[in-house]
Amino acid sequence: MDVLSRPAEEFDNDETLEHLWAAKAMEHSDIYFNVLCSVDTRWLRLTQHDDLIYNHFRQDFPDMDVKYINENVLKNNVNKSRWRMFCEKFKNIVEDYSFGTLLRADTNGDYSEQNTILVPRVQFYAIEIARNREGLNNEVKKRCKCASKLTMDSQEHTQEVAV
Repeated sequence: MDVLSRPAEEFDNDETLEHLWAAKAMEHSDIYFNVLCSVDTRWLRLTQHDDLIYNHFRQDFPDMDVKYINENVLKNNVNKSRWRMFCEKFKNIVEDYSFGTLLRADTNGDYSEQNTILVPRVQFYAIEIARNREGLNNEVKKRCKCASKLTMDSQEHTQEVAV
């Protein structure tokens, strides 16, 4: 009997695998956020297929505002169907196209429990490539530099007072 034809109730989620997935997803989000804070994102390439992904994304979702993603709108029945068709276009093009990936809902925030949505990898690519090309992720870089400078200034000030 083919294992895929058996009822889902016969299978349990392996907690170890779930923890490994969560660790990998968090590692990916940390690396990506550090990259956003380091480069001019308008020139950042996430895959060798960025142009194709972006063109299909803007063709299929021409009016989608990617600055803030409302999870309920993103995952409602109508959009869920549209996104499924979009993602399937990349099944044989983008490696791990359907792998669960963490997406920031608001470009003004970092990865946090309140600002993170779980999406398929190619959906993450589509939205983040659009954010990068449309200059929305460069705000992160400005805030990171400001935060770093403020931290350094306060540390220098603290060190001066302590001496």
